[in-house]
Amino acid sequence: MQQGKDVILMFQSTDAALATAGYVLGHLTDSNYSIGNDIVDEKTKFGRIVGYGQNSEAFEFTAYAEKGDPGQKAVLDAIRNKKQIKVWEVDLIPNENGTHDSLFAYAIVESVEKSAAEGFVEFSGTVQVIGRTVEGTIPALPSEVIAFATYGFEAPGETTGEFPEQTPAPVAP
Repeated sequence: MQQGKDVILMFQSTDAALATAGYVLGHLTDSNYSIGNDIVDEKTKFGRIVGYGQNSEAFEFTAYAEKGDPGQKAVLDAIRNKKQIKVWEVDLIPNENGTHDSLFAYAIVESVEKSAAEGFVEFSGTVQVIGRTVEGTIPALPSEVIAFATYGFEAPGETTGEFPEQTPAPVAP
C-alpha cells in the first residue's frame, strides 16, 4: 500500500538548460493531484445529451517554508515571472524495473501562499496543468533523495553529533 511519505514533488524551470537537475520540493507535508472533467449537458427536443468536455488537472502542495529551498524558489520564480514550470509527482518506491513511476506535466502556478502561525511558516501552492499529465518513469533516484530527512539505524557509539540539517538534493533528468 502506498503511503503519503512515498510521494514527492519535483519542479524545474522551463528556462533550465539541457541536463539541468530538477529539484525536490523540500519539507513537503501534503500534496494532492486532481483531475476533473467539464461535462457537456445539452437539452434537445428528444431528451438530454451528456458528454465529456475538457479535462482539468492540478497539483496542490503544502511544505514548511525554507529559505534557499531550490524547489520552492522554482515555484516562486515561475509565478513572479509568469513562466511555465515543469512538475513531476514521483513514487519513491521503485517499481519492478528499479525506476520510479511518475506523472509529468507542464504547468502554470495559479497561487502561492506563505502562512505563519504559532509554529513553522508554511509554503503552499497550486499549479494548473497545461494540456494533460503524462505517465512515465524516471531513473533510479540518488540515495540522498530517497534518504532525504530520514536516517537509518545506528548502534550506540557508532557516530557523533546531531541529526544533520539536510537540504534537498537536485535530481538529474
